[in-house]
Amino acid sequence: MKFFIDTANLNEIREAQSLGILDGVTTNPSLMAKEGITGLDNILKHYVAICNIVEGDVSAEVNATEYEGMVREGEQLADLHPQIVVKLPMTKDGVRACKYFSDKGIKTNVTLVFSAGQALLAAKAGATYVSPFVGRLDDISTDGLNLIQEIREIYDNYGFETEILAASVRHTMHVVNCAKIGADVMTGPLSAILGLLKHPLTDIGLAQFIADYQKGNS
Repeated sequence: MKFFIDTANLNEIREAQSLGILDGVTTNPSLMAKEGITGLDNILKHYVAICNIVEGDVSAEVNATEYEGMVREGEQLADLHPQIVVKLPMTKDGVRACKYFSDKGIKTNVTLVFSAGQALLAAKAGATYVSPFVGRLDDISTDGLNLIQEIREIYDNYGFETEILAASVRHTMHVVNCAKIGADVMTGPLSAILGLLKHPLTDIGLAQFIADYQKGNS
């Protein structure tokens, strides 16, 4: 399972990268705004800065909602750096743009996916990644993990190469459960990744080892 971090914060990306387990980054206009990054030039420079930290794919989202604008923005983003993945919305024009980019060998991430049918269309259009939003479905009392299972079954049935990128991951159990049911990638906050490190028995055991060592070597 690949680990992506969902942020535009360079310090968080560096910390995740320092663990040696980071495979990529996803971000979006909302995350950029959260870091105070505004203006096209600043946003484009920030994407390049992210690519210079990580070795894997970096999803950069278009803002346009119509096909021509998506193609124009996507080509601009793809030209920034070889690691850039063009992030497109799950709409009619988004699927059409996905096919355009996949035919050109440009990686894509179809986002805001909330149904197996949408994921099927994205795969048919040649998406590199499809991003079902686990946490947002949970927020409306719908089982987000069940959607991951449905997509996994469909993709396995037909040998689609599109990778399931579990998005809107909120906590460690989302990460573990997505891994158990076969998500190819998870993207979430740094806290969800660091949370996997924690277990009280690890802390207790380490404290005991240190105490025993100090008794015999003080």
